[in-house]
Amino acid sequence: MTRRNPALFAWALCGTLDIVYAAVSSVLRGGTVSSMLHGVASGPFGDGVARWGIAGDIAGLATHFAIMGTMVAAWFFVARRWTALTSWPWWLTGTLYGLLLYVIMNGIVLPLRFGLPFPPTDPVKGAVALFPHIFFVGWPLAWLTRKDGN
Repeated sequence: MTRRNPALFAWALCGTLDIVYAAVSSVLRGGTVSSMLHGVASGPFGDGVARWGIAGDIAGLATHFAIMGTMVAAWFFVARRWTALTSWPWWLTGTLYGLLLYVIMNGIVLPLRFGLPFPPTDPVKGAVALFPHIFFVGWPLAWLTRKDGN
């Protein structure tokens, strides 16, 4: 890991882990990576993004990494001011941050944009949505910024 810009590394790592998870999940559910990326892009660009072809895929990827940039920047902003995030056990702070991100995305953002219910009516879908927030965003961020190897 580069120490010159740990936030940039964390952004690339968490963003890549999360989008690969989303892509694999989409394919396993019978969808396509392209339709998943169009769904991500439809948040800021509207439903017409599905007709954009590869430009819609690129817009979805850019939207995903923009959202991930916000998640990572928020972690680093708070971690520099509140040492508990870097001195408590990484698995604990990472889990708590992942839960917070899950609540923000699934309890506020997605219901406002897509009208999705929160909490989800299907507990399995809820767990599938929670998993990457903790394991691919919260844990890597907390582990990368931990102090004294905790």
